[in-house]
Amino acid sequence: MASGLESLLAHFRQMLVIRRFEEECARAYAQGKIGGFLHLYIGQEAIAVGTVAALEPQDCLFQTYRDHGIALARGMSAKAGMAELFGKDTGCSRGLGGSMHFFDVEHNFYGGWGIVGGHLALAAGAAFKAKYRGEDAVTVCFFGEGATNIGGFHEAMSLSGLWKLPVVFICENNRYAMGTPLARTSPLEDLSIKAAGYGMAGDRFEGSDVSVVRERVARAVERARAGEGPTFIEIETYRFRGHSMSDPAKYRSRAELEEQKKRDPLLVIRSQLLEAAAPEARLDAIEDEVEREIDEALRFAEESAPAREDVMMACVEVPSHALAAAGESR
Repeated sequence: MASGLESLLAHFRQMLVIRRFEEECARAYAQGKIGGFLHLYIGQEAIAVGTVAALEPQDCLFQTYRDHGIALARGMSAKAGMAELFGKDTGCSRGLGGSMHFFDVEHNFYGGWGIVGGHLALAAGAAFKAKYRGEDAVTVCFFGEGATNIGGFHEAMSLSGLWKLPVVFICENNRYAMGTPLARTSPLEDLSIKAAGYGMAGDRFEGSDVSVVRERVARAVERARAGEGPTFIEIETYRFRGHSMSDPAKYRSRAELEEQKKRDPLLVIRSQLLEAAAPEARLDAIEDEVEREIDEALRFAEESAPAREDVMMACVEVPSHALAAAGESR
């Protein structure tokens, strides 16, 4: 088969891993096996896979609390991700971070971050470090449209534009900041216009086609790597579930949701593969392979040892008087 078709098949597999991972997360959460918050990436898979396909291994990524998809696309194993959600020591953050705090230094994935807009300054810092040291690394930072009104967004964008940092800011505009539509929080419908105010390039497109995402993000990454400065990209997308598992999403109609599902990234890429003469048997085989991978991840998470107190204590600095008080209370 042509290399282009093989690439598309690889994207299909990655997107399907993310979809099935998230679906099983929802099931496990409902069964009480996952605690805390859980923000699913269902409907946005093409953005994660397309963006990662445009990057080199040395490039850095930062993501919001909706971080499972990017982590998996970047190379984190489904086992490490699921174990983290189950609060197990074999998880990517040793079971101490949970859904919102995936982390994978090996693949230069520097986290899910729970504070809206708080991580943009960190991404700008990573880009500054790369430029200061002359490293061939680009930083990509994801955030939602709700973060564009946060002070940290403006500070990071301003300094990145001023210093021409090698960073690409990607706004995943899924239309609802938690449950508030964009029209109620922004005077602009086209958020990419903001790029001009910071002296950087801007782009805006719909994100259900993984090939389009890969191509458009690649342009921005190449510009950053060449020393031509940052880009602000707004990718229009849609999450098929609520903001989190505790959100019934009553603020949108069933008709709206069903209309958006017609542009399901998995349907789009499957249609493209069939049009490109990919054998249906090949697609079925990929689906079976992904099912086995997710089943193994669930089994691994179930059987792994829980997070350890000594690891937790080693990760924080606790005042000696607090330790003494804790010892006296036992």
